[in-house]
Amino acid sequence: MRYIAGSAAIDAPLRRPVLTVGNFDGLHLGHQAIVETVVGRAKALRGQAVVYTFDPHPRKVLQPNRPPRLLTTPEQKIELLELAGVDAVIVEPFTLEFAKTSADTFIRENLYARIRPVEVYVGYDFHFGRDREGSMRMLTETGPRLGFSVTIIPEVTVDEGDVNSTRIRELLTEARLEEAAAMLGRPYTVRGLVVEGDRRGRSLGFPTANLDPENEILPGAGVYAGSVRLLDAGDSSCDGEWPAVINVGTRPTFHDSSRVLAEAHLIDFDGDLYGRRLEISFRFHLRPERRFDDVEALRQQIGADVVEGRRRLEVS
Repeated sequence: MRYIAGSAAIDAPLRRPVLTVGNFDGLHLGHQAIVETVVGRAKALRGQAVVYTFDPHPRKVLQPNRPPRLLTTPEQKIELLELAGVDAVIVEPFTLEFAKTSADTFIRENLYARIRPVEVYVGYDFHFGRDREGSMRMLTETGPRLGFSVTIIPEVTVDEGDVNSTRIRELLTEARLEEAAAMLGRPYTVRGLVVEGDRRGRSLGFPTANLDPENEILPGAGVYAGSVRLLDAGDSSCDGEWPAVINVGTRPTFHDSSRVLAEAHLIDFDGDLYGRRLEISFRFHLRPERRFDDVEALRQQIGADVVEGRRRLEVS
């Protein structure tokens, strides 16, 4: 897949580009419907499927006091787009200066002059240009005059609810993993580096990998069943996907702190993960986090969590 750092950096023409524009945080089912349409149309026209997106997220620049917590890192978003069959991704640096671009200039210069799309597909809630002044009507009227068609993709619903990134964030915060996964089309994942903790898990008989998360959202405090995948090169015996029980929270039995931590116990794993980069996939919520009266009570509960994790993950 071709990666282009901004529309001004296109140094070779794209071949009959079929284009979509948006932030695509989470690349949920609504986004996937758009991307699948773009990929299909590009194949039919013997052209290229192109995604035009922005980094950082515009609201992080325009509303720095209340920025959205993103579901995917830039790396995850690019990987998901490539897996979806996209041929090229244009990542526009979003700055305060760029935010001043008028809607008409954005259409004529950024989209038409630089990308030269033959077809453009956008979501039903797409707005663009300075102060979000660009409307669906403006795009659908201006596009054909310049030589490209514009199609609005309708909303996607799950259980009669609109699929959107804001709702998915809420579901994750409420530990409603399976509902969030239904909207994402996959389990929610978090990446990060394994850092050294206080080794309490090992002393309890359940060693854990303590994650320094790259993602901005962790599921709500609780215990989860899922899996862990190593992302970097290292000990080959650690490769593959490992079933895991994951704790997200403040570990109230040992600490009186507001700092939220994520730590994973890899089931049947025996190895050193310090300094390794991994991805945790959250699949099932097992129970809320709670304080225990003593260490032995906590040890017994962790043992029960692992048993339940095995059952939910169907690990023999």
